[in-house]
Amino acid sequence: MTQSTAGADNILTLRNLGVTFQSPGGTVEALRGIDLDLKKGETLALVGESGSGKSVCALSVLQLLPYPLAAHPGGSSIVFKGEELIGASQKRLRQLRGNEISMIFQEPMTSLNPLHTVEKQVREVLFLHKGYTKQAARQRTLELLEMVGLQNPVRRLNAYPHELSGGQRQRVMIAMALANEPDLLIADEPTTALDVTIQAQILKLLRDLQSELHMSLLMITHDLNVVRKNAQNVCVMTHGQIVERGPVAQVFDNPQHSYTQRLLAAEPKGHPLETRADAPVVMQGDDIKVHFPIRKGLMKRTVDHVKAVDGIDVTVREGHTVGVVGESGSGKTTLGLALLRLISSQGDILFEARNIQGWKSAQLRPLRREMQVVFQDPYGSLSPRMSVGEIVGEGLKVHDLKGSETPEARIIRALEEVGLDPESRHRYPHEFSGGQRQRIAIARAIVLQPRFIVLDEPTSALDMSVQAQIVDLLRDLQARHKLAYLFISHDLKVVRALADEVIVMKDGVVVEQGSSGDIFDSPREPYTQALLKAAFDLEAVESGVVSL
Repeated sequence: MTQSTAGADNILTLRNLGVTFQSPGGTVEALRGIDLDLKKGETLALVGESGSGKSVCALSVLQLLPYPLAAHPGGSSIVFKGEELIGASQKRLRQLRGNEISMIFQEPMTSLNPLHTVEKQVREVLFLHKGYTKQAARQRTLELLEMVGLQNPVRRLNAYPHELSGGQRQRVMIAMALANEPDLLIADEPTTALDVTIQAQILKLLRDLQSELHMSLLMITHDLNVVRKNAQNVCVMTHGQIVERGPVAQVFDNPQHSYTQRLLAAEPKGHPLETRADAPVVMQGDDIKVHFPIRKGLMKRTVDHVKAVDGIDVTVREGHTVGVVGESGSGKTTLGLALLRLISSQGDILFEARNIQGWKSAQLRPLRREMQVVFQDPYGSLSPRMSVGEIVGEGLKVHDLKGSETPEARIIRALEEVGLDPESRHRYPHEFSGGQRQRIAIARAIVLQPRFIVLDEPTSALDMSVQAQIVDLLRDLQARHKLAYLFISHDLKVVRALADEVIVMKDGVVVEQGSSGDIFDSPREPYTQALLKAAFDLEAVESGVVSL
């Protein structure tokens, strides 16, 4: 192993780091001349838009890039605790990974093995690096799951990733990363999938562990509020280069580079469209209940129910947006799927005054084009084997829609409406950024000219600047087509910019419901106040009400 004379206080030093990728079109420069110093016990944030090189930089540290397609030009250096990692043996890298250096990946659904239980995945790192017995590993796994705030950890041990919510999966990922108390933790968007209160808890947990273990943290995030509250220093990246660096307060309060200034100004803004209070009702749910049976014993008898949604009333009018907020696992997505008749439920569901509860699939099929959904994860909801044109046009083919326009013309118009080049219809999803993929998902929904769209966390995985663009796009499409939205989100800033009415959910029930102005300006319930305080980092007034 090669030793380096990097600063004694540094746990990680990057010098002149470059990364190139070989592609059919030639050599692509992903990183150019990156210099970075991370001190022991410090939190350093890397910020920038998608494609800026943040994750490539992090993966370089662990030497996890797809070598030899990826390469480091001459002069590149990555020094960890005085040891040069570029050129280190695979045996040495395996000793470091998951033990001295751990990483929390951005998308837990693709990072966790769908065939292994939670217990098996967390304890694997304990077996590999610590030689734990099965019993000791089980006890340590339970401690870790409790540490990251996973409810009912004993019950979750035998759960598979698909049985957990997005926030719960992210907690499991964090537990795995912290299992061996690493010296350096690389966190790639560690709170993207988490609601605001859980986000605050996880970040506090990381701060506490960092203090206790004197752990260094390299944090990659697009959430500038997270950086402001949790990092000492920040590096701003764009096009594979660091364009500004320094203490967080200095960079955020007095940004020098034009890109940094634009990044700090990019935040979902504006207000919901002015709408008619007496606009026609498009979707209405009365006393909606979704109860999942809990079966036990040899005969799998039902012994209890999980009340995912328990007696909720919701009304969405033409041109209006109803925002649904609450913590992970509160029942937000289940409510949306129930209204779309994609899962079984109880209670009346009226679409344009027709009670569709109990309708068979054949009866519902003609209505499917009028009730659409945009999912949280554009990576998982778009088929990698279909071109963009095929994806957007699939619904036209399924519903055999006739009209004066050809299917090709409709596809082109839908792509133009969401701000994409129509020529991109010949390309595939992997060739687009996260924000562009979400635009494709929205185009797939609006090409059918629906009346009602469920938007399930459509901006949570996107950069702040892209979030603002998507919010503006959704507002524009709503005005143009008088769309009714059910907007599910844990990002209250986005909800405030879009929603006329807000429903606050917890454990399957409504905690508070009312106009957006009432909920954001004068919340009555302590739970709502806690959500708002976590989202906007406000201090509660003496009366206990959070003032915005």
